[in-house]
Amino acid sequence: EVQLQASGGGLVQAGGSLRLSCLISGLTSDDYAIGWFRQAPGKEREGVSCITTISNTPYYIESVKGRFTFSRDSAENTIDLQMDSLSAEDTAVYYCAVRELVKTTYYSGYYYCAGYFDMNYWGKGTLVTVSS
Repeated sequence: EVQLQASGGGLVQAGGSLRLSCLISGLTSDDYAIGWFRQAPGKEREGVSCITTISNTPYYIESVKGRFTFSRDSAENTIDLQMDSLSAEDTAVYYCAVRELVKTTYYSGYYYCAGYFDMNYWGKGTLVTVSS
């Protein structure tokens, strides 16, 4: 069974930084898409940063470019999201999620962050609150 657990959320002042981590277990496919999603109250869930093991190049939504950095440690089966220059608009519950890939031609993380293909496994979210 694939399981994911996000951690690292908390309360931070505007302009500050946080680093989120996600531990993944139970993956059996050689390739997969994995990413960070967030949902604020009253808003739709949005993909923040996603990557596939095929392209190995992170996709970021425009609002976080230059501020957030996605990284993956394949040996430890973890992903991180370094978040800098945080603002109140970043306040949300953050989730990590995975879709196992089999002979796909959709290599870019964009397709998964944008919701063209659903993620199959979701972790429990971690709350990020940015105060001003």
